[in-house]
Amino acid sequence: MKKLFLYFIAAGLLTGMGCQKYLDVNKNIDAPDHVEGYLYLAGIQQNYQGIYWDIRAIGPLTQMMGTTSYTTFATNYYSVGSDAGGEVWRMVYWNQGMNLENLINQSEKAENWHLAGIGYAMKAFSWDLMTKIHGELPMKEAFIPGLLSHDYDYQDEIYEQVREWAHKAIEMFEKTDNTQYGTKISANDFIYAGDIAKWKKFAYAVLVRNLASLTNKNDFTSKYAAELFDAASKSFQSTADDAVLSIPGGSASAPFSSYNNFWGTSRGNLLWSYFPHEFAVQMMTGTTVKYDETTGERTPTNANPYYPYELETQQIITDTLHQLTGHFDPRVVAKLGTADNPNYDNLGDLDNIKSYKYYGGSFTGTTGPIGTASSFYGRNARPSPDNDGIGKWLYRDNAPYILTTYAEIQFCLAEALWKTGDKNGAFEAFKKGVKADLEFTGKYLYPGTTGGKGGDKITKAAYNTLANEYAAGPYVDGLPIADFSLSHIMMQKWVALYPWGAPEAWVDMRKYHYDIKYTGEYPSNGNGWTNVALDQKWNSDPTRVYKGLYMAPAQVAGRKGSYNLLNEGSPEYRLRPRYNSEYMWNLPSLEVLRPISGTAPNYHTSIPWFAYPAEMPK
Repeated sequence: MKKLFLYFIAAGLLTGMGCQKYLDVNKNIDAPDHVEGYLYLAGIQQNYQGIYWDIRAIGPLTQMMGTTSYTTFATNYYSVGSDAGGEVWRMVYWNQGMNLENLINQSEKAENWHLAGIGYAMKAFSWDLMTKIHGELPMKEAFIPGLLSHDYDYQDEIYEQVREWAHKAIEMFEKTDNTQYGTKISANDFIYAGDIAKWKKFAYAVLVRNLASLTNKNDFTSKYAAELFDAASKSFQSTADDAVLSIPGGSASAPFSSYNNFWGTSRGNLLWSYFPHEFAVQMMTGTTVKYDETTGERTPTNANPYYPYELETQQIITDTLHQLTGHFDPRVVAKLGTADNPNYDNLGDLDNIKSYKYYGGSFTGTTGPIGTASSFYGRNARPSPDNDGIGKWLYRDNAPYILTTYAEIQFCLAEALWKTGDKNGAFEAFKKGVKADLEFTGKYLYPGTTGGKGGDKITKAAYNTLANEYAAGPYVDGLPIADFSLSHIMMQKWVALYPWGAPEAWVDMRKYHYDIKYTGEYPSNGNGWTNVALDQKWNSDPTRVYKGLYMAPAQVAGRKGSYNLLNEGSPEYRLRPRYNSEYMWNLPSLEVLRPISGTAPNYHTSIPWFAYPAEMPK
């Protein structure tokens, strides 16, 4: 971290870290020796686009996306030597870094309690995100001046500190703040425009997300559940509380490309290198395939070329009986891409909308089991802004960045209630979560026009009709509580997180160990996998959470591959720290990490603390 620390010092010279000692000059607007705390706010927030940068790596790890770009992540192996997958690391330590520290410290000193609270809330959110992605981190020594190396802290300590920062934010929000802010916060706050009541709910949301990752730990019920329930009751109450970061740009004419959303057509990041994975398509279209448990093969059918294999009898999200009211989930139109209806005709025709076909790709290619995946904008031909305009749904230039939602909090609550034995309470939270995501999804639709360029292939009125039918149908309100399962909670949460919340979806998949079949508390070589094969639970196993999820080395048709031998058979459990700070400058601190050294070739397979039912072996 030596190089990283030098960056902090450079930032400090611009933001008020002892500039008078550096150069004794009068106050200078070109090199100010003090920056008002509120002026840090906009820059700190806009750097949350770094999350979307790293979804290029995490999206493929969750099978939300396939990719022809970050293929090493799609295949669960990442070697040292690149900063790929290190943008959140850079965001927290550098882009936000001392700017956020200065905002908090200066605000507390000036008794700007509400501004300090916003700082603590953002800090808790960012560090919670980073430790879930990377595991162990330099925390206590992160911003100590003069250090040329930084020791790592283990995740259990980081989790406690995250919650302490969130509680500190709440404490700041509850203080009487006599500051006359005027528009100083509202004009620079691109998330809540200075609404402190919503920021307080956000701080509670951070607590819920942090604690929800611990639901598979042995002591969850006794140690963490009560705090999660309390935080959830004080967190988001509707989709109006969702934490979304507005974008100042919105088209190719924006002064800078980075003013547009990272997934918009003007940025080019999703144009052709990323596409829906077959698992995502099967889940959201109700086409999860049934495998012969003795051979791992699929049973061909001749009924329909779009459904060439026998499907599982029980589908969790939806099914193919579109002629029946409430069986079609309209979120698929927004979240995935379809090449059907290229001219955007009859976008309000419900039968036309239900007839769209969706194809998923493989881990590293657009060709899937039954066809070719389209882009997220909805074309098989190489798309461009010339024919896709500014994009669609969250994949457009002026779409906001999504940080967390009311739907996510309800699914966290549902899982926690399930784990503590309150099935009825879990069912109610589950239904609220699905309905909230239906509302959230519809909110950001950007319907195309006949003969136009790009947009969603559905009108808002048609979407709302189908959404209401689905909510009242057999997969939500009409779901018998006797059939309700943990799979319903976690798979609907996965859909709600698609794809903006891939980091949290990856948390859930790792804490349930990718539905690997093993004995004892967690899988290991010889107990869940070998160097060349992975043993996953069958869909018939009642303990299986993600029905239809199969990793690349699973012994089913279309898989039966293997990971890089350096994985020693294990799937990936963490992203490595950023190369240019840690592997260039902080190797001795990485070397001593346990149970797998940070310099080991398989460090990326080291299970993080939150995924161990008991304590992490050190």
